[in-house]
Amino acid sequence: MAPLTFQTALEGGDAVVVLVGELDLAGSAALEAQIERLAALDGVERVVLDLRRLEFMDSSGLRAVALADRRMRAAGRALALIRGPDVVQRVFDITRMAERLKFADSPGELDLDVGER
Repeated sequence: MAPLTFQTALEGGDAVVVLVGELDLAGSAALEAQIERLAALDGVERVVLDLRRLEFMDSSGLRAVALADRRMRAAGRALALIRGPDVVQRVFDITRMAERLKFADSPGELDLDVGER
């Protein structure tokens, strides 16, 4: 099991959070705390969660992502996700959350529609 680690980079109005390892009960609290910090930062218009380096995600991780979306919307901001590997995307697909969240295959796709919800 690889514990969750993440790195955050501020790029213009985006805060890009690259998640590495496993997004499960053990790591979801740290992600939620990071989202709270980013939602409070001036100049952050959108948080982008890059899931490409995740190895695993369970229902706790899904909950953390759903809460991040709700928190960013409440702050008048956006959340976008870069698709993860099949094992991660399956969690979004099975729960139909893939229909409610904004996904892209790469960061470049998000640049095409900055500002859209």
